[in-house]
Formats: sequence, C-alpha cells, structure tokens
Amino acid sequence: MTWNVTEAKRRLSEVLRRAAQEPQTICRRSLPVAVVVAGETLEEFRAWQAERHAQSVGTAFADLRSLVRGSGYVLADPKRKNRRNTLSKTLR
Repeated sequence: MTWNVTEAKRRLSEVLRRAAQEPQTICRRSLPVAVVVAGETLEEFRAWQAERHAQSVGTAFADLRSLVRGSGYVLADPKRKNRRNTLSKTLR
C-alpha cells in the first residue's frame, strides 16, 4: 500500500501492522521517500546482500551458468583481444 507522509504519521500503528504482511511505501508529493518492511524481510535482504557481495565474479558467472544449464542457453565467454598497453611506455 502507498501512504502520504501525513497519513503515515497519523496511522503509524496501522502502517506497521500492514508492513508485517507486505511492504508499505510512504510518499511525499507522489514520490516514494521510504518503505516500511517487516524486520524479518530486512534481515533476509541483508543476508542475501552480504552473500552476494562476498562472491567473486567467477563464482557469479558459475552460478549463472548453472541456472541456465537445463534451458539449452550457453553463456559464452567473450573473445579476448590483445590491446596495446599504453601504461608500459610510461613506466620505462
């Protein structure tokens, strides 16, 4: 549900009660400024975020490959090109 700031202040108990069921968006001048979620939802999000940031790029690609394995889609590695290294000239 979406609430304006004034209404959310006035009916804070109801906003909190409803947040246990689904996120409650609070808007100012029709623009979202906050979302109230259940504490359990926040903890799940934090755990997911920590796990996501802890993995390497290689692990993320391996996860993607395993997700699409049964679909027939192939996640190809990009072809690498030899590039001129402009930095090597400045170090001499």
